[in-house]
Amino acid sequence: MQSILRHLQLASGVVLLTYLSLHLVNHALGIWSLDLAERGLILAIRLWDSTPGTVMLYGAAGLHFALALRTVYERRHWALPPTEWVRLWAGFSLPLLLIRHAVGTRLAASLYGFEPDYEKIVTSLITSGTQGLQLALLAPGWVHGCLGVWIRFRHHDFMRRAKPALVALLVILPLLSAIGFAQMSRAVVAAHAPQLTPDQTLVAHRGALDEWRHDLLMVYVSLLVSAFLAGRLRNRLQHRGSR
Repeated sequence: MQSILRHLQLASGVVLLTYLSLHLVNHALGIWSLDLAERGLILAIRLWDSTPGTVMLYGAAGLHFALALRTVYERRHWALPPTEWVRLWAGFSLPLLLIRHAVGTRLAASLYGFEPDYEKIVTSLITSGTQGLQLALLAPGWVHGCLGVWIRFRHHDFMRRAKPALVALLVILPLLSAIGFAQMSRAVVAAHAPQLTPDQTLVAHRGALDEWRHDLLMVYVSLLVSAFLAGRLRNRLQHRGSR
C-alpha cells in the first residue's frame, strides 16, 4: 500500500511540476517578445483546458494535496532536516498559486466569459498590484517539485552526475521567467500609456472572484490545520493508550 501511495505521489507531483515548468518557460518567452509569449500561452491553454489536460492537472493537484494531508495527519514528530522543511513549506504554498490562477482564469472564463491572454493577465496583475505575488508564488512550487524529484532519485548515478546541471536549472529558469514577465509588463505599459485599463469582465466580477478566492483559501487552510490537529490528537491518544 505504501509503495502504491508513493508512486501516486510521484506521478501527481510530476504532472504539477510539468505544469509549473511550462508556466515558467512561457513567462521566459516574454524576454523575446510579448507576441511569442502569447503564442506559447495559446498552446498551454489548449493543453490544460482540454478535457484530458483538465482532468490530469486538477486530478493531480487534488491527489497530491490529499496525500499531503495524509502525511501531515500520520506524522509522529516534526523534527525534520532543513531540506525537508523547505520542501514542505514550498509544497504547501503551491495551492495558493493554483487557487489564484484557477479563479482568475478558468473560473472567470467558465462563469463570466473571460478570455485570458497575457496582455489582459499582466494588466490585471499590475493594476491590482499583485504582479510580484504571482512570481513569488511560482517559486515555492518550483522548489518543492525539484526537491521532491531530487529526494526521490538522488541515489541514482545519473542524478548525482547531473546535479550541477539540475542546480543551474533550478536557479536559471525562475530567473528567466521573472525577466520575461518584467519585459512583458514593460511592453504592456508602453502599449497602453498613459493609463492601463483592466479587462472589463474582470472589473465587473471582481467582487465575486475575490469571494471565490477567499472561500477556497479558507477551505484549504482549514483542511491543513484540521489534519495537523487531528494527527496531534491521535498521537496523544495512542501515547496514553500505550502506558
